Parts: sequence; structure tokens; C-alpha cells
Amino acid sequence: MDILKSQNTIVWSIIMKRHSWSVNEQAIFLKRIGELLARGYPIAEAIESLSLHLPRNRKEELHHCLVDLKNGISFHDVLNILGFHKDLIGYVYFAEQHGSFAEALMEGSSLALVKENDRKKLLKLLQYPILLIFITGFLFVFVQKSLLPKFTSLFESMSLEANFFMKVLYSFDEYFPKFLSIFLLLLAVGAIYYIFVFRKNSVLQQRSLLVRMPIAGGILKLLFTHYFSVQLSFLLSGGISVFEALLLFEKNHRQPFYSQLGMEIKQKLLTGEKLESILASFPFFEKEFPMIIKHGQENGRLEQELLFFSQHCVVNMEERIEKSLKMIQPVLYLFIGFLVVSMYLAILLPMFQLMEGI
Repeated sequence: MDILKSQNTIVWSIIMKRHSWSVNEQAIFLKRIGELLARGYPIAEAIESLSLHLPRNRKEELHHCLVDLKNGISFHDVLNILGFHKDLIGYVYFAEQHGSFAEALMEGSSLALVKENDRKKLLKLLQYPILLIFITGFLFVFVQKSLLPKFTSLFESMSLEANFFMKVLYSFDEYFPKFLSIFLLLLAVGAIYYIFVFRKNSVLQQRSLLVRMPIAGGILKLLFTHYFSVQLSFLLSGGISVFEALLLFEKNHRQPFYSQLGMEIKQKLLTGEKLESILASFPFFEKEFPMIIKHGQENGRLEQELLFFSQHCVVNMEERIEKSLKMIQPVLYLFIGFLVVSMYLAILLPMFQLMEGI
């Protein structure tokens, strides 16, 4: 019977991967499940109710998920079969341990929607500038290869000096291939480093290196701190001790980073180190995090302090992403604008010079 069940699960996981859920679909699905659970629905009834509003292929998938749930497969394993994102599966895994199921699902889905919206914003923000860069590049090649050589030869025959904007275009033509070569070389070095060095480090060392990156590193640090603090908060509010919570982190093998992190903190606690000093030793957490832990332990409201701090991390992360996105577009437009104006004036000014000479 178990063999038949596992075979059925494998078959359906292959079928479902062909019709994978987008991150947006995953987040909205879990958000609605959370809302129904908060109203008192059992998990099976919530899934069944939501399936009524979904397309036919999703209904079939959810029907088989209900069968899996009835056969004793946990909800986070069912989501894994559906091909859900590992962070969302992590939220469900921890929710199954601490019992605050509805709140955890809504929290996880909200964060996933925020991340997905930020990704879409970035793509939308870059679409128009990338199109402009492509058109500008085409014009630059045309001007550089067709018009400027004629003006240059004419200027040389008349013993006139090239104007500033012509020099800008020639400099760009000279240095851009070198810049591109350096960029490709750095990419190649980065790929070699990733394959032969980075991947061989432990998951904790990898995260320690990632948070050193400019801009993205600070955002990642907030993300790691938020996830760890909110899950620890939910576990503690469910009546679980810190040590037991770390054991649950360790058992969550679908998220190797948090699994290894739980094991590392647990081992250090056994040697007598304080939790706040252990967390302070990890560079991938916010500097304020150990102080929040210490303050929460002193006033006896650690789970509330952690929940509040996790929300602060999300707000801070959103602000940093917004600020970064707002910086990207003006810089691109400034560069494109300067290049277009340089091309325009490099052609126009020689004409005025020639007219003055006549």
C-alpha cells in the first residue's frame, strides 16, 4: 500500500510540474487558505472551497492533493509535490509545528507577494531603458561608422579641430569594447569562483559572503533576519521552548540554510553561550537582532519582540528596494540622454562650423 501511495505521489508530482504554479498563484492560494482557516474551516474544506474558483487543471491537482492529505501526507509535503517555492513550504512546515496555521500562511503569502511585486517592478522599470539602450546603440553604430568618418576627413582636409562631442563619441567607441571585455572577464572569474570555491563552502559561509555584496547584501540580511525571527516568534508563541524551536529548524531539511543554522545555534547553546551572543556572531543577521533577543528575554515577551522586529525588517526591506529601484532608472536615462545629445551635437556643430567657414 505504501509503495502504491509513493508511486502515485511521484506520478502526480511529474504531471504537476508541467503546469507549475507561478509565485503569485502560490501566494494568493496560501493567503486564501489562511483566511478560510481563520474563519474556522478545516484544511481539507478550505482547499475544496478554493478549488471551485480555479481552472480545471488546478481543480484536478487539488483533488489529488486532498487524496494525499487523507492518506496522511502532511500539507507541506503536498505543496512540495505541487512545486511550491521552498520558502512558502518552510512557512507551512513551521506552521504545522506551532499551530498558528492561519497567521503563518497569511504572513508567508504576504511576504511572497511583496517579493514578487518588487521583481515585477524591477522588470517593468528596466524594460523601457533597455529598449532605449538598444535603439541608441543602433544609432550610435550608424553615426560612428557612417557620418563621423566623413566629418573627420572633412575636418582634417580643412585643418579644423574636432569638437568636444565628437571626441566623446570616439572615446566611447574606444573604451566601450574594453569595458565590455573587463565585464565579461569578471563574469568568467565569478563563474569559476562560484563553481570551484563558493559551492564548496558550507551554507552558512555562503550566506555570510552573500551579505557582503553592495545594496543586495543589505536586503538579503533583512530577509534572513525576518524569516528566522518570525518563525521563531510563531514557535515560541505556540508554547515551544527556544531549544525545541531550534530542533524544528534543524529538522527542516528542505531549507538547508535554516537547518544548519538551527543545528549551529543549538550546539553553541549546549556549551553555555547566550543566545544573543551566538546570533551576534553571524554576519547575515541585522546588528539590532541580538539586542532584540536580549530585551525580549529580560521582559518575558520574546515572541512579541521577535514578531514586531520581523515586521520592522519587512518595512525596512521594502524601503531599501524602493530606494534602489528609484536610483536605477535616472542613472540609465542620464547615460542614454548624454549619449544621444552627444551624437546629435557631434553632427550638428560641424555643420555650423562649416557654414561659418563659408
